[in-house]
Amino acid sequence: MKIKIRKRYLFFVLAFASAIISAVSSGIDTIAGDLIDNYWILSISCFILALIVSFSCSAFLSIPFNGKSIGSMFLDPSFRRIRLIRKKEVFYHILAGLGNAITTIGYFALFYDKDLGHSPSVILPFSQIVILYLVIAESITDKDTPTLIDIQSSVIVTFGAILGSISLTGTISVSALVIVFLVINPGSMLFSFYQRKLKMMKINERPNDAINIRLWNVIFALSFTLLITLIFDVFNNTTNIIEGFIASVQFFGWMFAMAFGTFFSFVLYIRSLGIGKASIAQAVRSSVIIFSIPVTIVLSYFGLADPFPTDPILLLIKIIGMIIMMLGISTFALALTKAYVFIKMEPGYPIEGTMKRLWTIKGVNRVAALAGPYDFIVKIHTRTLVKGYERILRKVQEIPGVKEYRWQSVLKEWEDI
Repeated sequence: MKIKIRKRYLFFVLAFASAIISAVSSGIDTIAGDLIDNYWILSISCFILALIVSFSCSAFLSIPFNGKSIGSMFLDPSFRRIRLIRKKEVFYHILAGLGNAITTIGYFALFYDKDLGHSPSVILPFSQIVILYLVIAESITDKDTPTLIDIQSSVIVTFGAILGSISLTGTISVSALVIVFLVINPGSMLFSFYQRKLKMMKINERPNDAINIRLWNVIFALSFTLLITLIFDVFNNTTNIIEGFIASVQFFGWMFAMAFGTFFSFVLYIRSLGIGKASIAQAVRSSVIIFSIPVTIVLSYFGLADPFPTDPILLLIKIIGMIIMMLGISTFALALTKAYVFIKMEPGYPIEGTMKRLWTIKGVNRVAALAGPYDFIVKIHTRTLVKGYERILRKVQEIPGVKEYRWQSVLKEWEDI
């Protein structure tokens, strides 16, 4: 039996589920950071186990059951089986893999900053500033330029994340800020932006699936991590690559658990990227900050992380930051409007030329030529209903040959879960 869910709800279910799993995985990251005393070694070990887990999970999810693969039934309806990478995917995988490698190395480097105290509730919020990077990237490369609401919501979420990242000691680490702004967030932007490009592709006339995307991303990320670490080893006469392989065997249990959670967290995140913008998906996933608090408390209780702050001012600042974040996320959720415009043309106007004109309108993300009473159907995404409605219809009216059009707002969309 198929389970149906509204597309908007599915987007938030996927992003929030990814955040919850990521928060738990971050707790294991903390333990691994205590076991392995070097972030280069930890990064190598992380990706080695990630490759083993990703391939094993993908192989298991490829097993057919009742005419479908297990993965298509429980994770991504587009998934059939493990497949080879396609030529058109390679460029995007290279950039996404490089971004993942850079982000992971930078993320683990924060674990060894004494001012941050090995606490997921402090380290995770830093990475949420990538939302602003994604909004800027989308405004440059996407036809659908972010609106004022997009920018305002991104700033709100980012400011909340910064407040939520106040360290346990109440101090600010300059080195951590450098890593965040120049390493982690640019890398995370590459990763999220091009993972979404991959998810929006069609492979063999089917939407690309999140499971194969994740598997190949790990392969490319491991390759870049090995290359970057090799360069570091050569110039510093160190043996981090060898020690990384040794650590992956020595601490196999914890590293496997970390990689296992990360696999499912990112598969769900990649699926959400196929439904909404990367900046919006990341904004919702930034709720990981909230879920990381109980993880930090548990780790602190067992002595695996520094004590959770009891200073009332620090706690108040963190709570304010989280409230601000949730307000920003809610704004993202409530502002999006979808619609279809049905267009009838005068005889004698070229189909290709009209489609190109329609495609250039900001807010249009799909155009199709029809056989029937209407000649075209246009799918609209906008965050400013009144102004967006007026602007889009004005642009439609300016296209030569348009005889009649009808705007139909979308109330609900459903998708197999």
